[in-house]
Parts: sequence; C-alpha cells; structure tokens
Amino acid sequence: MRIAITGSNGKIGRATTARLLADGHEVVGFDLDGPRGPGFTRVDLRDYGQALDALLGVTARHDGVDALVHLAAIPVNGLVPDATTFHHNMAVSFNVLFGAHRAGIKKIVYASSIIAMGFPFEEPPPYLPLDEGYTAANNTYGLVKVMEETMVGQLVRWDPQLSVTALRFTNVVGENEYGSFERAGELDYRRELLGSYVDARDAALAVSLAVEKAPPGFEAYAIAASDTGLTIPSAQLAAAWFPGVPLRKELGEFETLLSIDKAATRLGYVPRHLWRDR
Repeated sequence: MRIAITGSNGKIGRATTARLLADGHEVVGFDLDGPRGPGFTRVDLRDYGQALDALLGVTARHDGVDALVHLAAIPVNGLVPDATTFHHNMAVSFNVLFGAHRAGIKKIVYASSIIAMGFPFEEPPPYLPLDEGYTAANNTYGLVKVMEETMVGQLVRWDPQLSVTALRFTNVVGENEYGSFERAGELDYRRELLGSYVDARDAALAVSLAVEKAPPGFEAYAIAASDTGLTIPSAQLAAAWFPGVPLRKELGEFETLLSIDKAATRLGYVPRHLWRDR
C-alpha cells in the first residue's frame, strides 16, 4: 500500500514512517521540512491547492496514494498565539482531510489528542478510567481536535466506503525522552495527563493497526501506554487527584487511567514500550 504521511518529520511522523516501511508499505512524506529524496515532498498544507495536488500526485514521487496518515499540526498551545494555533491547525486539517475525500482516498488515520477529552482536567473527568465516550475542549488546540472529529463524522456520511480513524494520543515520549520519569514518585507528576504517556513507537503501532484494520465509518480511540508514568498505585492516584469521581472498574496496580480497552478490543493494540520495563 502507498501511504502519505503529513507531518512526516515530527516525533510521531518519524516513528510512523519507520513502522509502515517495516510493515512493507511505500511511504510518501509531506511536511515543511524533511530529508531530501524519493520518500519526501515539501508541502505547505495551509494551501489547499498544494495539499490536494500533493495527494493526487507528485512527479518523480507518486501518482496517487492508497491511504493517508495525517499528523501535521502546531503540536501544543503556547508556541504561537491562540488564534494562530486555531486558524493554522483547522485550515491544515480541512485542506488535508477534505482534499483526501476529493482525491478518492478511502482510508484515513489522523492524530487527535487527549486534549479533546478534557485536558488539563482542572474540571474532574466524569469517571475513570476515562474513555472515548467523553469529549471536552478547554483551549484552542483542543477545540480544533473536537471540530476535526465533527467534520470527519460528516465526511463518512457522504461516502459510506470512507474509513476515518482518530487516534486520541496522550503525551508522546520519544525513546530517548524518559528523563522526566525520575519524578514518577511525585503525586503531582502527570496529573494533567491522568498519569498517562505513550512511547512514539507504540503510537506508530496504533497508526499501523488502524491502517490495517479500521472498517468504513468513523471511530476515535484513546492511545496510551497500559500503565501510568508513576510509581504510585493507580487507585491511590485516582482518589487523590479526583476525589468522588467514580471508578468504572477495579484498577490494576499501575493500570492506565486513560482507557485503551477500545483500541485493544477493536484494533488489537497492545503497547510494547513501558517506562518501568526500561
């Protein structure tokens, strides 16, 4: 399968490129910066014409793609003014997702975020472990993520053969970025993430599984490691961070408070890179 990856030079993009190549796919990267060569084309995705044209074909690169992995975005609030974050990310996602629809691409996987689930959880979540049944945006980055899910929910109505998967990633940790886990015994560590994290290689695994297994229609999946990033038991964390919030099941000792049960059941997602196994 030939797969286009937007944001191919980002943290998840690099890991996903490596994963999909290892799976035997052909990969075409689209980004503002990247390694020169046959696997990469510089594209300004804020320009709908460039986005659509790149998806349809690029001379000496490809003559059409079978699937799209959309990862390109300003990655967090604060790097630029809030309105800029919103306008940039919303325009890029519309251009890429609508362009893919116009180009006849039937399989799309894209990066949503825990930020569409109430991050930073100054207002307690309605229950724990928190799953995809809850959606809330508390800043402009999160607002775009919620609007993206609304948009693709309509696109799949227009085309019953279209498959779109939103992966609600938590904080993505590169394999050389585990230094902060020295704070794993501190109660306030990763509270705004419900204690969660995901290794970039497991994020790429989730993308690969969605490309392979997602049926037509739209689904969102929370993607995290199977454990928390702390040495404090999960039930103790839940009680300290969110007193009175109901638990929907008995928690394993260090079980994630961001439920990955749906991804495990429907996609076969099993994280392989846990910080406490390093």
